[in-house]
Amino acid sequence: MAGTKEIKRRIKSIRNTKKITKAMELVAGSKMKRAVSSTLASRLYAEYSWELLTSIAENVEELNHPLFSERAEKDKKDNVLLILITSNRGLCGAYNAQIIKKAISLLKNRTTNVEVISVGRKGDIAMRRLGLKVIASFTEFSNEISLSEIIPISKLIMDEYTALRYDKVIVAYADFISALTQKANLRQIIPVRKESLREFIESVGENIENILEQKKVKTDYLFEGDKEKLISSLAEKLTRMQIYQMLLESNASEQSSRMIAMKNASEASGEMIDDLTLVFNKARQSNITREISEISAGMASVA
Repeated sequence: MAGTKEIKRRIKSIRNTKKITKAMELVAGSKMKRAVSSTLASRLYAEYSWELLTSIAENVEELNHPLFSERAEKDKKDNVLLILITSNRGLCGAYNAQIIKKAISLLKNRTTNVEVISVGRKGDIAMRRLGLKVIASFTEFSNEISLSEIIPISKLIMDEYTALRYDKVIVAYADFISALTQKANLRQIIPVRKESLREFIESVGENIENILEQKKVKTDYLFEGDKEKLISSLAEKLTRMQIYQMLLESNASEQSSRMIAMKNASEASGEMIDDLTLVFNKARQSNITREISEISAGMASVA
């Protein structure tokens, strides 16, 4: 059994760790509330805007915009641009591991050639270790992401696709379901397909059959002015909105996962302190009993 001094040192060390994890839990909880509020506030608009894009893709004839154009079937591999959204820091449970694992599942398809734009240092490090080409890395987003911060990454994505360097653009991110549940997800955002609406609704956990039943009615669109220019502007802005929403979802998921991880760490620290306190008391009682025995033995020998 370890000595009482060593046990006291371990208890003190764990108490200090518990103070840190508790403080991190409170900070993450505060950030989570703001992140969840922003995510839920824009989710409905993101859903409607994506519905509009998929409806245009399905109902508008002679649609020549690149963001709606599926690449022709080819014998060579599909070139896929993967947008990997992770965190800059760790200590957030399985959040990063789940998203990276989801991204790696895409690599198992031997008919695809994948290049990466990373958002967050953890994903960037993981992809470089796997030997993938990372064409750009974004790590400086603020805690409260604004739509203006998304312009550089969205412009890069659209420029790369319209330049015919890639056949698909897929995003690996985490959907926020609740404080206890975050769902890693792969979602194709370019080219826009009518099937994409089903994937989006499934990702946020809505009742998909009821919603899709309401959207079966064909829509006839009337355009005033330059049709191509209008669709181009609309497609770019609403696609940017989808990227923005996925970043919000990932930020809320990250803060929730970190809060739960720090809460679990604080509770585990408390249990370790209780166990070590019991061991300390047993060791101290054993020392007291031994000292009494030695004193009694010494008095008996003198008598």
